[in-house]
Amino acid sequence: MDATPRPPVLAGLRRTYEGEPLLESDVAPDPIAQFTVWFQDALDAGLPEPNAMILATASAGGRPSARTVLLKGYDERGFVFYTNYESRKGRDLAENARASLLFPWHPIRRQVRVEGAVTRIPHEESAEYFRSRPYGSRIGAWASRQSAVVRTREDLDARYEELAARWPEDPPVPDFWGGFRVAPVEVEFWQGQLDRMHDRLRYRRTRPGWVLERLAP
Repeated sequence: MDATPRPPVLAGLRRTYEGEPLLESDVAPDPIAQFTVWFQDALDAGLPEPNAMILATASAGGRPSARTVLLKGYDERGFVFYTNYESRKGRDLAENARASLLFPWHPIRRQVRVEGAVTRIPHEESAEYFRSRPYGSRIGAWASRQSAVVRTREDLDARYEELAARWPEDPPVPDFWGGFRVAPVEVEFWQGQLDRMHDRLRYRRTRPGWVLERLAP
């Protein structure tokens, strides 16, 4: 008898999308202003962690990788997140300084996709943010060699306790940790609609501003 687990039946996961139309006449002239409107909508809707975003990177050889990180700031220059520079995403960005972001706001039938070039933010900005973090998170940044193989959980916890004993109050800013900024060249706003006829509006960077385009769903 075949005991191999069967994949779940996905047909029952169909979903109907229905939302307010997303029209060119209703959106802001630039994507950062429009993102601000939608981000506030996500906050008002009570979405858990609306600043959670999927960050996709690729190595120099084109091997892709994606993970969830938290947006920690944005303005007309781009979208900022923080990480260990020696992590897989940090290594990818050192080799290939481009990334894609995705904000999956499923409960309100929306998503925002960002593509752009990535740069490290100045050390002073990273240091200011690092000092604002809870003490435990600051020690954790030192204790974890992010993306490296760890022999046991006990080894990781022991390293944390060792560093907490070394810096009981104010750990310094690691030189291997800091922020990246994704400077957008494309920002797409997606609004779910009936019959898979979704609204997709894309802002594309030109000189000196943005072009707004509608994409087929």
